[in-house]
Amino acid sequence: VQLQASGGGLVQAGGSLRLSCAASGRTFSGYHMGWFRQAAGKEREFLARIGWSSSTTYYADSVKGRFAISRDNTKNTAYLQMNGLEPEDTAVYYCAAAPTIVALTTRAPYWGQGTQVTVSS
Repeated sequence: VQLQASGGGLVQAGGSLRLSCAASGRTFSGYHMGWFRQAAGKEREFLARIGWSSSTTYYADSVKGRFAISRDNTKNTAYLQMNGLEPEDTAVYYCAAAPTIVALTTRAPYWGQGTQVTVSS
């Protein structure tokens, strides 16, 4: 699976962005999708995941209630809607895909290239 993340940019605190992750190469609907981020000088942080059928989602406490993950299997694309952005959300955001939840959160085999999100105060 090849993943292409997009949608990052510069936004003021309190603003919103929607990230997209376009997949190609294999059957997108068979993979769990996730979003991660890595701020400068920090370790990569898990944010959210979604099952192949969109019936199950899970969020890190740091983004619960502000971010929403979704997917459209007809477009081979996953999304991360980010609302109420804060300067602490500034990071490079990555999407990932894996055949199982355990693989997604431990050693995802497929990654997008990352998209920069910068939140100004």
